[in-house]
Amino acid sequence: MAAGVESFKNIETVALVVDEAKADFKLQPIVLDEVRGDEVLIEMKYSGICHTDIVLQQGLLPLCDFPAVFGHEGAGIIRAIGKDVKNKELKVGDAALLSFNHCGTCTACVGDHPAYCHTHALVNHNAVRLSDRSTPARRPNGEAVRSQYFGQSSFSKMSVVNEKCVVKCPNPDRMDIYAPFGCGVQTGAGTVLNVLKPTKDESLVIFGIGTVGISALMAAKHIGAGQIIAVDIVDAKLQLAKELGATAVVNSKEQPDTVAAIKALTNGKGAKYTIDCTGLLPVIQTMVDCLQPEGTAAVVGVPPPDAKISIDPLMFLLDNKKLIGVIEGDSNPSDFIPKLIQLHQDGHFPIEKICKTYPVDKLADAIHDLHTGAVTKPVIDWG
Repeated sequence: MAAGVESFKNIETVALVVDEAKADFKLQPIVLDEVRGDEVLIEMKYSGICHTDIVLQQGLLPLCDFPAVFGHEGAGIIRAIGKDVKNKELKVGDAALLSFNHCGTCTACVGDHPAYCHTHALVNHNAVRLSDRSTPARRPNGEAVRSQYFGQSSFSKMSVVNEKCVVKCPNPDRMDIYAPFGCGVQTGAGTVLNVLKPTKDESLVIFGIGTVGISALMAAKHIGAGQIIAVDIVDAKLQLAKELGATAVVNSKEQPDTVAAIKALTNGKGAKYTIDCTGLLPVIQTMVDCLQPEGTAAVVGVPPPDAKISIDPLMFLLDNKKLIGVIEGDSNPSDFIPKLIQLHQDGHFPIEKICKTYPVDKLADAIHDLHTGAVTKPVIDWG
């Protein structure tokens, strides 16, 4: 093990624990059992807040038992490294960004598509170790607390993290804005850069201008997509979209016939590519209806577990349209996150325009502002 890691047992810390479905996030003391050979101990500095954290807290994705610690866009400092960690570039004291977990052995993982790990949902949402389904955390009274959500549970001041989640951060001074790269930013940017790849002659429509949508828009702007149309119901978000490169915007609340509006903007043809970042079934249907023949619609937002999309298969057959699901931007975080950081440092990815930090004791304010649209990406500051 790394120097001194054997002493990292029974670590006392605090975390935002959810006691049961729909219960509030409460800052409570927990104890971490140990740092195992394939794990890294992270002192969390920042964590982005993602809608998925709220979905789990509300019990709407019943894959994780309670009590539990969520958070999956962590950024912090490495305090201990297990003896079997494969990335020998990681050192105690390094700044690190945290992303999703994966099994590492299925054909998708071996084929460099870890976002499509065959057990992605269980590996990430169960919030337990892969080896023996244990959890590193417990309450002081011994009650187990699920604490490897996405392999990291970044809503904890100290967290025992699976090594596959850890990406070395080249710029420790900007961890506050780089924390969201672990999920929301790479999901939006990766959907454009890794999957759809629109050219200067092609149109892209993005539904939902939150973190994922804005990231997709910035990526499309960077590679020179010919037409970038942003769709939302909040004028402030649409204004930001225009500032960041959207060639046109549509407020679907004010223009309820969104399909007609999109076709008018695309000279009657419809869009070559569309992305849904909302997970709302009516929006997904609209996204599909906006496609031109041989177009591709990408579902990035997470629909409800029992959702059934009613789409005419004949339309897809005759027009050769595609409806695809994209997970985490089909990215390999260890390669893709450093590329996104470089884009930011080169001035092509101004992610700071959507991030706002909140002290951990103001989490309720951060979630409120996220729901109202007052902020696009709230980030917890662990102080």
